[in-house]
Amino acid sequence: MMPPPAPSPVAPRLKLSGLRKSFGGSHALKGVDLEVRAGEIHGLLGENGSGKSTLIKILNAFHQPDAGTLEVDGRPVDLPLAPGRFQDLGLSFVHQDLGLIRELTVLENLRLVEWGSAHDLALSARKERERANRIFEEYGLSHLDPDSALTSISETDAALLAIVRSVMGIADSGGGLLVLDEPTVFLPREGITRLFDMVRTVAARGVSVLFVSHDIDEVLELTDAVTVLRDGAVFGNARTADMDKAGLVEMIIGRHLAEAAPLRDRGRQAQARGGASVRGLRGPRLRGIDFELNDGEILGLTGLMGSGFEDVPYSLFGAKPVSEGVLARDGRTTDLTRLSPGAALKSGMALLPSDRQRDGALGGVSVLDNLMMQVMQGYRPWRLDNRRMTERANELLEEFDVRPRDPDAVFGALSGGNQQKVLLAKWLEAKPGILLLHEPTQGVDIGAREQIFELLGRAAENGLAVVCASSDSEQLAQICDRVLIIARGEVSREMSGAELTKEEISSQVLQSVTLSEMEQFQEEAM
Repeated sequence: MMPPPAPSPVAPRLKLSGLRKSFGGSHALKGVDLEVRAGEIHGLLGENGSGKSTLIKILNAFHQPDAGTLEVDGRPVDLPLAPGRFQDLGLSFVHQDLGLIRELTVLENLRLVEWGSAHDLALSARKERERANRIFEEYGLSHLDPDSALTSISETDAALLAIVRSVMGIADSGGGLLVLDEPTVFLPREGITRLFDMVRTVAARGVSVLFVSHDIDEVLELTDAVTVLRDGAVFGNARTADMDKAGLVEMIIGRHLAEAAPLRDRGRQAQARGGASVRGLRGPRLRGIDFELNDGEILGLTGLMGSGFEDVPYSLFGAKPVSEGVLARDGRTTDLTRLSPGAALKSGMALLPSDRQRDGALGGVSVLDNLMMQVMQGYRPWRLDNRRMTERANELLEEFDVRPRDPDAVFGALSGGNQQKVLLAKWLEAKPGILLLHEPTQGVDIGAREQIFELLGRAAENGLAVVCASSDSEQLAQICDRVLIIARGEVSREMSGAELTKEEISSQVLQSVTLSEMEQFQEEAM
């Protein structure tokens, strides 16, 4: 038997050719070609449903391709891959959920994969800790205690821990491919910066990186090259240095998109019919928040991560503890210290949280059940009228452009953008007076993001009052009538009119507090 051919010194780290995959009559991949060079950070872009997830799942042996070839370092590899085969090929994956186990320690999470496959059961706890500390020192995580509980470390450190664990088995060989599938979705800006620094360190050691993201700015900042998928096919390849944001967006969605163009006629709230006011809102990170909220207005809240802005929607909804505060609306005053989520729903408030899978939906049940959950009683004169409820669900799926238009589809199987459109439709169908949002386009592709903005604008024009807490300055500039900057748990500035640009909002956030003041505030709030 002839030995396998030696790898070419100039061969791509990963080469996929003619990759095809269908699900029933739907073609998820239509002959995709992809090359990632050694030591390269390569972005994989495309709208939800473009085929990115299917491609990744073929590489980690979750799906079997219908056709196509795979080469790793110039060596042909048989497809489909057997389960676990990707590890032997030097492929490693970090997904959005990170794959860490909350009940274990930092050390146990770091070494879990290797321990699970080790034949030597006589492990030395002391030597394992020493090795972990050496690894943490090497990757800039020397502040981590191997024996600490995973739940005690920050989201950023958890993401970096997942990356370190993934590269441990491939970095020593000076090769390998690390696949990062939306790893930044739940990270603050400073956490993303640290993650990018680590990715560059890994790539400098010869590891190739395939970076899957919806965030165009992140891709432009981090990657060396990009491949754009559209409708299951490669629409374009480019060196990142040769692209700008407008060009990448146009490649992804097939049309030009004006950057940060306001989608609403600002000032409509001045003609509003009443509204609500919040007075003296206090909690662990809130030091007395006051603001007015007009009917028909989209009010933005932002600030540095940890400043308290992200707590406001949950505090108003009774989902986070409040020590003081009242909400006045329609001649009624609500003591926010006594408010529960159930009472908030009955009073006409709705909350769309940032983590829709964990906090906003039932992932294992149908789109129909998630969509109609808040209005189901209206379809139950004597018994549940499934036919009428399904008819209305189909109308909403059409109106909100949810794909697939199948009310029986499992909610958790939908892409992030389509999940968010289902949840937005659910709450708007319940006809709330106030809609509370936290990072409403987190993990959503550029096309669905614009649709969500348009849906929110339409709802506001019909009189809905919207509070949008977001760290995305561009998003706030596009959809908001006013923006409040929160610093150290207080409103430090109100912005409106011509001030509402991405650059000015970002500038005011950065100027709102010094780093030392922010660190002191966070220590006091703990």
